[in-house]
Amino acid sequence: MPLHEIFVGLGVFVAAVVFVREARRRGALNEQSLVAVTGALVGGAIGMRLAGWLETLELSELWLYGSRSILGGLTGAYVGVLAAKRIIGYRERTGDLFAPAVALGMAVGRIGCHLTEAPGRPTGLPWGVHAPATTPECPGCLAGQAMHPSFVYEIVFHLVAFGVLVWARGRLTRPGELFTLYLAGYAVFRFVVEFVRANETVWLDLTRPQWFLIPGMLLLGIRVAYGWRRGYYDALLGRKVAV
Repeated sequence: MPLHEIFVGLGVFVAAVVFVREARRRGALNEQSLVAVTGALVGGAIGMRLAGWLETLELSELWLYGSRSILGGLTGAYVGVLAAKRIIGYRERTGDLFAPAVALGMAVGRIGCHLTEAPGRPTGLPWGVHAPATTPECPGCLAGQAMHPSFVYEIVFHLVAFGVLVWARGRLTRPGELFTLYLAGYAVFRFVVEFVRANETVWLDLTRPQWFLIPGMLLLGIRVAYGWRRGYYDALLGRKVAV
């Protein structure tokens, strides 16, 4: 069974359900927001495959391996939403509608990664996991080594993020800030968890995803610092919000 593809599909379905519920709750379920979802789906599919293809530059592998790049998918989805909104002239911010949906959808989709991909780097920690020797590109699996369950770490992160986003959505009144905080949190988490994942290091002991994340983290850090100075997050910190 194509477990990876099944769970990615389930993740997309779960994300779509959460998005519709959140849009309905905010009174934003309309044709324009559904066009934004379409842009996210199309852009995400293209982004995942392009990101995977850029690792090999083999045109014949574009369809086969591209669907495994989550960072490429998120970037493509973001660009897809912007493009779709620009085409129809929709100026309302939709990021906050996507934040809880993406978090829960990612948690579900990563189950497929955990079941089919190399878990992580070798570890002596008691929660290390063993994967089948048939796991692709996994020398540790052939050697029977215990490895970091890096995808489980990510599943836990996204489940916690989903809970935090649901809690925070009624406290953050500034449009777009919920999505900004989620992206910033995930970027930092993903950069850190890459140190225990099985991805190949390319320069200065950093992986390709880490080099991809560095400029994004810098931009998001500047954006969060701007919001902090402006008091956008005071309600989350229990501070009195100026009227």
